Amino acid sequence: MRELFGGACVVSTLSVLVLYYSLVSSEVADMEHIVDVTNMGDMHDKEERRHREPSGLQQLELNEAQEKIKLLESKLAMLESRLPPTTSYPDIKFRTYKDRRRILVTGGAGFVGSHLVDKLMLDGHEVFVVDNYFTGSKRNIEQWLGHENFEMLHHDIVNPLFIEVDQIYHLASPASPPHYMYNPVKTIKTNTVGTVNMLGLAKRTKAKILIASTSEVYGDPEVHPQPETYWGHVNPIGPRACYDEGKRVAETLAYAYNKQSGVDVRVARIFNTYGPRMHANDGRVVSNFVIQALEKQPITIYGSGEQTRSFQYVSDLVSGLVTLMASNYTQPVNIGNPEEKSINTFASLIRDMVGGDSDIVHLPAVEDDPQRRRPDISRAKAELNWEPKVPLSKGLAKTVEYFRKELSRTKHSDRNSGDPAEYLL
Repeated sequence: MRELFGGACVVSTLSVLVLYYSLVSSEVADMEHIVDVTNMGDMHDKEERRHREPSGLQQLELNEAQEKIKLLESKLAMLESRLPPTTSYPDIKFRTYKDRRRILVTGGAGFVGSHLVDKLMLDGHEVFVVDNYFTGSKRNIEQWLGHENFEMLHHDIVNPLFIEVDQIYHLASPASPPHYMYNPVKTIKTNTVGTVNMLGLAKRTKAKILIASTSEVYGDPEVHPQPETYWGHVNPIGPRACYDEGKRVAETLAYAYNKQSGVDVRVARIFNTYGPRMHANDGRVVSNFVIQALEKQPITIYGSGEQTRSFQYVSDLVSGLVTLMASNYTQPVNIGNPEEKSINTFASLIRDMVGGDSDIVHLPAVEDDPQRRRPDISRAKAELNWEPKVPLSKGLAKTVEYFRKELSRTKHSDRNSGDPAEYLL
């Protein structure tokens, strides 16, 4: 029994020793593995550090690259400093889709058209300008370029135009004798074919259209002042006939479309108008006299100078056009200033206002030059409650100021402000 017990103890002791040995061996193996892994990691880190640490050549290339980056950054900053400031637009009236109109202005980059565009934009409408730049200029409308409510289309209305609009102001046509006589056939086509295209557009889109006619439809009048009921006294084959008869046909077309197709038309007979943005070389009385006086050149009058004209400031005209468009009156309406002055008086007035000592020189009279021109605006007063408000002296002062700035320009940045409010009176 004692021997049996002793053998059991020996076996148990051996088992414990074997188990202990196994555990120790396992721990030793784990420790060796950890050591190996650690050594491998250290070797890997050393290798990475060796690759990360650039050699002398790499460091030189890195420094050169950094210098080039700094040079490019400085050039970029210089170019950014030369960029024009972020465009800011005049404050406009907010309109919802319910009362905001899509309005097309043909000839909208011209003298009268650009002022009309200003008024419509400030009133919160979407405005599309169509112009071929024959007498118009992008400078006249650059204050609106990029505005979300404004779009400029370089297009000649002798060609069809496909656009969706609610109203059309059809002003496109050269309006001064040198310009409309330069290409009389083109003038006729603009006022006939171009007018057909605009009336066709109005018919398709059911838009209201205003035709900008002229006091020239009265020719050299035998009735004074001229009411809308006067049929005129026009030479159909004279040098001015391309414009006079072109506008008379435009009126005829408007009322033919109205009667035959139900197109909603308005016709404004515009009398002599002046103001900022007049073309400097358009040969009109105001621009000619002002520039000649500012440059101290002789003021040239064609004929005796006893012929009369009535001049309205451009803001009065624009107000009349917008009022006519908004009205329900469909017959022709004179839009002009009934204050009549002789050309001699007008020349003296401008010379005195400029302050120069220009001589007044008389040249031979031009053919078919109207001798008297004064609108009867009784219809405009009665139907539109409109009449001009800007006194001649005040409007001329603003116009002289504009041309004085234009003539003193020596670089592109020397220019008149595009702020529409600058020319409002």
